[in-house]
Amino acid sequence: MGFAEYSDFDGLGLAELVKKKKVKAAELVEAAIERIERHNPQLNAVVFKGYEDARAKATTKLSGAFAGVPMLLKDILGEKKGWPTRVGSRFVPAAPSAFDATLVSRFEAAGLIPLGKTNASEFGMVPFTEPKLYGPARNPWNLDHSTGGSSGGSAAAVAAGIVPLAHANDGGGSIRIPASCCGLVGLKPTRGRNPLGPVRGEALSGFVAEHVVSRSVRDTAAALDATAGPEIGDPYAAPPQPSSYLAVIRRQPRKLRIAFTTKRLDSEACDPECEAATQAAATLCEKLGHHVEEDMPQVSDDDIGDLGPIAASSLTMIIDSISKATGKTPASEEFEGYTWNLYQLGKTFSAAQYHLCRANLHRLSRQVAAWHQPYDAWITPVLATPPLKIGAVNYDEIDLTKGWAQIVRYIMLTRLQNITGQPAISLPIVWSKSGLPIGVQFVGRFGEEHLLLQLAAQIEKAEPWNKRRPPVYG
Repeated sequence: MGFAEYSDFDGLGLAELVKKKKVKAAELVEAAIERIERHNPQLNAVVFKGYEDARAKATTKLSGAFAGVPMLLKDILGEKKGWPTRVGSRFVPAAPSAFDATLVSRFEAAGLIPLGKTNASEFGMVPFTEPKLYGPARNPWNLDHSTGGSSGGSAAAVAAGIVPLAHANDGGGSIRIPASCCGLVGLKPTRGRNPLGPVRGEALSGFVAEHVVSRSVRDTAAALDATAGPEIGDPYAAPPQPSSYLAVIRRQPRKLRIAFTTKRLDSEACDPECEAATQAAATLCEKLGHHVEEDMPQVSDDDIGDLGPIAASSLTMIIDSISKATGKTPASEEFEGYTWNLYQLGKTFSAAQYHLCRANLHRLSRQVAAWHQPYDAWITPVLATPPLKIGAVNYDEIDLTKGWAQIVRYIMLTRLQNITGQPAISLPIVWSKSGLPIGVQFVGRFGEEHLLLQLAAQIEKAEPWNKRRPPVYG
């Protein structure tokens, strides 16, 4: 059965036990494997198992802040040599990777031990994790409900106590949304903070950011210490980072000026429970001594809509690149309807249209950055409603306008930070009346993860969430 108290600790807590020789890395790996085997039939969170590689790694000399701690990698990006990455798609063969992603190399240099790959939506294109390739990931808080996406498998595994943290990435909310749905800490770092090498310079025109989901603010901070920093050839540069994010969160933040909104960007109301959760977060910040006022940038649906052509054309490029590499011709029966239709749509945009959309989004970023300057943080809902039930969205919807409209109403507030490149974090402050987590988003100025993490640590201390456990746990 392995180390019985394994799920009571966060990642740094487990690493401390290994350091003090109270437990061996091999015992932690076996504890995680046992939990995968016990919980995965219900959760469907882990879709590839690399147990023997993990066991071998646990017997080597390990160093770093997370020495000996098990983790999982998402089935999008996060390549590990010898393991397949299928991006949740039946079209992509289960071919072993020829290289380690830079991020994975940095995870392992910090002592983390990957155990396998986690479920994700097809090409990460929707904020749910219900791919036809693997089937739906299920939320440990209620198995009938979505984990969010596209990092839903990672979030389910961490929320269930299988691993203390797991790789995730975010092109429109795919770290923050699963963190919200599963009651976790989910930080999307500043654009350029974490590298996408050694092959890629960017993903989705620079809108994708890499990091983790975790159960504690300190694990999120320590993981950023392990992975942040430029790589030769990076196309983007984040502002200088502190010497240690973990050290930063040990200090109380100064009095911050914080804006908040309980509404969507189109000023329409969110679900009352999501609005109440956001209001509760704003009230808590005020009690902690910060100045809080209601405000939001003037951003229209049309402004955000320029993401659509970029996402579609990026998907078309990816699928055509896979086709060229594998010799396979894309066919509709190997894709979900939504993906196939988006792929076809991407073929219709010209290079000039693509660049016009990028120019419009760059202009929007300038506008939002100027609005944000007086504020150290901006509080919003993560989602417009609590986690939806699995199957609530039809991924074979032929009418893209109809299908996308349903998704946009759900995730209105997370895509803006991918456009601007600003850091944003989801914190599990409130649970719904039905027992589902409701995350609240805190957005920082470009390059200021340190302030977000300081504030998050202060909130975690004031209103700790680590005693809450889902029905499927440990």
